[in-house]
Amino acid sequence: MEPCYLKYITLCLNLALSISAVTSLPNSPKTKTPLKTCNFPAIFNFGDSNSDTGGLSAAFGQAPYPNGETFFHSPAGRFSDGRLIIDFIAQGLGLPYLSPYLDSVGSNFSHGANFATAGSTVRPQNTTMSQSGYSPISLDVQFVQYSDFCRRSSVFRKRGGVSEKLLPMDYYFSKALYTFDIGQNDLSSGFKQNMTFDQVKAYIPDVLRQFSNVIKGGRSFWVHNTGPLGCLPYTLDRFPIMAAQIDNHGCATPFNDVARFFNRRLKEAVVQLRKDLPMAAMTYVDIFSVKHSLITQAKKLGFENPLLACCGHGGKYNYDKNRKCGSKVTVNGKEIMVAKSCKVPSVRINWDGVHYTEAANKWVYDQIINGSYSDPPIPMKMACRVMDH
Repeated sequence: MEPCYLKYITLCLNLALSISAVTSLPNSPKTKTPLKTCNFPAIFNFGDSNSDTGGLSAAFGQAPYPNGETFFHSPAGRFSDGRLIIDFIAQGLGLPYLSPYLDSVGSNFSHGANFATAGSTVRPQNTTMSQSGYSPISLDVQFVQYSDFCRRSSVFRKRGGVSEKLLPMDYYFSKALYTFDIGQNDLSSGFKQNMTFDQVKAYIPDVLRQFSNVIKGGRSFWVHNTGPLGCLPYTLDRFPIMAAQIDNHGCATPFNDVARFFNRRLKEAVVQLRKDLPMAAMTYVDIFSVKHSLITQAKKLGFENPLLACCGHGGKYNYDKNRKCGSKVTVNGKEIMVAKSCKVPSVRINWDGVHYTEAANKWVYDQIINGSYSDPPIPMKMACRVMDH
């Protein structure tokens, strides 16, 4: 097994070039043999709260109830009433839900690990979590954690015992699907520092340079772009927005424009990575378009109040940054929850002002799974194929 270098992350690539070449060949027009699915044995995920299955909760305290109420029926480390897109991806590949790397209780890493934490950014932040709310576990730290996990998994599996059952086989690292959903907080951090839209756009190339720098090898990558920031109750409530900046759907146009700008540059970075890593399969997924369609066509799709947080307290958008989902107050010595869940989360899109409900996450997953919003346009189960561009 190729060693997991800490400085230059190789993602444990150990496939022979001959095998890689064969698996990436398109169908012969003579045989018409359908391509086989990739049969990913594991997933290694990197990201922020959009795909955090419990990393931040393990490090800094559990996301409070009613988070998790719909599917898990109790807090489960996710900032949602239930499952996230990454959970549906794992389920769709026939794999168990990913255990967070930072969680030492009840975790099983036999089919992958989740290095994402809520509040994570690509670029390390120059503030503490208590000051800004952003996680100290930025993307570069997540890759350091991955590198150490890769190296030590091989060592401990050889010792046998329980480690052999709870850690991935060596060859899983080269055959796994590597998923990314990060960048949203890099944009919002600039707005929280009162930067202009142009100032935020100006540092995006550096964000994407750092994103590209951590990807030094590997086989199959599934990269989500960022969603419509201007349609989040968090954005609409927190930042000064003029009436002329609100579109027909109630979203803040300038914030969505910055997200689109980021996504265009991210796609360019993925295209360059394909050139730099010709044996890697790089799939870029347009999450923005899917989520934007969901929000702007909510009623048609069976959802209600797309810009209203399901779990929150007060205000136009049922969002208060000082009383987030699950917040309690003490009255006469008794704790009372003031930021409660709505009655029917299954017909709502936004969960807590920032994140999506399980129903919305499932709808998004259903749209992206067949490759309709991917570049190249291939189903997720084929994401190990190196396609011509």
